[in-house]
Amino acid sequence: MKTLLLIRHAKSSWNDPDMDDFDRPLNKRGKQNAPEMAHRLTHRGITPELLIASPAKRTRSTARIMAKEWHYDKDAILLEDELYLCYASTFLKVITKIDSDIDTVAIFAHNPGITDFANYLTQEIRIDNIPTSGIFAVQTDISSWSDFDRARKTFLFFDYPKQEVV
Repeated sequence: MKTLLLIRHAKSSWNDPDMDDFDRPLNKRGKQNAPEMAHRLTHRGITPELLIASPAKRTRSTARIMAKEWHYDKDAILLEDELYLCYASTFLKVITKIDSDIDTVAIFAHNPGITDFANYLTQEIRIDNIPTSGIFAVQTDISSWSDFDRARKTFLFFDYPKQEVV
């Protein structure tokens, strides 16, 4: 059984409109939401074994903040250049390279690609937007990530900071 967590980066700062998009940092709200969402995953009994992130500053920062909550070595976060502002199809390229020994993976990326990919994964639910710090989770009964694309996925949950916790 494999579990995939798609996590959109936390809210970023627009204080400097001349700053390159790749270099935008998290804002105050983003720095608060990221650990809260990591805590929600922990509360669900989910702790990723592998974190893969776009190398953009806001995405790396989100992954590092969440890694701290999970006692995951921030230096072990795998940065994938391809995930920066990618299309949905790029996620599959990244996923098929994951070691079969890993059961739970968190991929940190950007819109619109992350929302498009979430909608590609399952017919059970359609979403308009994964908001910042949002998490979309699916599970599939496979032994190798190389089989992920063809496998039937089961929707687990969709959570985001402004969603009421029950």
